[in-house]
Amino acid sequence: MKKVKVALLGIGTVGGGVWEILHTNREEILKNCGYEIEVEKILVKDVTKKRNTDIPQHLFTSNIEDILNNKEIEMVVEVMGGIEPAKEYILRSIKEGKHIVTANKALLANHGEEIMKTAREEGVKVYYEASVGGGIPIIHAMKESLGGNKIQEVKGILNGTTNYILTKMTQEKVDFPTVLKEAQDKGYAEADPTADVEGFDAAHKLTILSSLAFGISTKFHEVHREGISKITPIDIEYAKELGYVIKLLAIGKEKEGVIELRVHPTFVPKYHPLASVNDSFNAVFVKGNAVGELMFYGRGAGDLPTGSAVVGDMMAILKAQGNVAVEVLDNYSVEKIVKPISETEAEYYVRLIVKDKPGVLGKIASLFGESNVSLSSVIQKGEGDPSVSLVFLTHYAKEGNVQEAIKKIIAIEEVVELANLIPVENGQKVKEV
Repeated sequence: MKKVKVALLGIGTVGGGVWEILHTNREEILKNCGYEIEVEKILVKDVTKKRNTDIPQHLFTSNIEDILNNKEIEMVVEVMGGIEPAKEYILRSIKEGKHIVTANKALLANHGEEIMKTAREEGVKVYYEASVGGGIPIIHAMKESLGGNKIQEVKGILNGTTNYILTKMTQEKVDFPTVLKEAQDKGYAEADPTADVEGFDAAHKLTILSSLAFGISTKFHEVHREGISKITPIDIEYAKELGYVIKLLAIGKEKEGVIELRVHPTFVPKYHPLASVNDSFNAVFVKGNAVGELMFYGRGAGDLPTGSAVVGDMMAILKAQGNVAVEVLDNYSVEKIVKPISETEAEYYVRLIVKDKPGVLGKIASLFGESNVSLSSVIQKGEGDPSVSLVFLTHYAKEGNVQEAIKKIIAIEEVVELANLIPVENGQKVKEV
């Protein structure tokens, strides 16, 4: 039996899950990778803090040097989160010849190229399965199983918090602030939910997936991002009436060397597999030129699902000893054009609040036409009220043309406001079978 010593940076939710799996599944780990994994040190901010765990006190340290200077520690598992000091600790660990496992999507999305380049120079491995999709093995699948494909599209529900909120809004017909508070009370959402509800978390994960899928350098700053805070029960009801559900989708596409990267609320046809992904579950939909369409589904967060991905990476590194893997995130020399959001094409749901006067619909339709936006359907709700909702579904149009039309439309006296504008993914081009 061979033994390897590792260090954990952090012992929060994910770190606690890793510790539990290493001990509960000790025999399975030994059988499947040939190593007994022993935690030598755990980095924490405060070693005197009372913790509801069975972890021996002597393993805790608040000094990173105790890990960096320990030559017996061969692997560092970063589950502390955030950019700094995680980035510094990972880079220093790499330079000490220690392999890295990380669940840190924000760090990889912003600094993945630097980390991978340093790891290649030092001859060590960096694995990051837990950074996207919790326990879903999407990173391994993209790097290995689908390596012989030209990936044309990757899209998915990559944030469990927003999916939980939208599911509750859909099933219980309640508004966003009410469900957000409930999610915070239950621990599904952070006290500051910005990273989740405004799409930053999903954009980080899309950055990592797009690097793997399309062989590009990480481009987090080029991902178009919108959150879910403007979604209302009214929009959800209209979506249902039209045959859709609303999901926060992360979408990456490549066509003829041009990339689309966007995160936003989306109308998803009710018969699409992603439409039935509810609560805090995640799903990733992949289209390859050889394999066709695949969907990966599972728990996107949590101590044991994410811990499972981390432990899987630790085992993969041990089984691959002596073979320095080429990490696809290390694509800093590969450049492809990312299409501006104004050039992307989709169908659109447009909801306007207008004064209930004769001729308003004709004026609006004419302004859409002037901007080269064709309408496929119109719904009016309410009659005799001072203001009513007008809902439009467009045919495929450029985002820039739709925005140009909206700018003209909201300037006319009869239009009170643009209530919402939501892209439709795989809309009327996909017929129900």
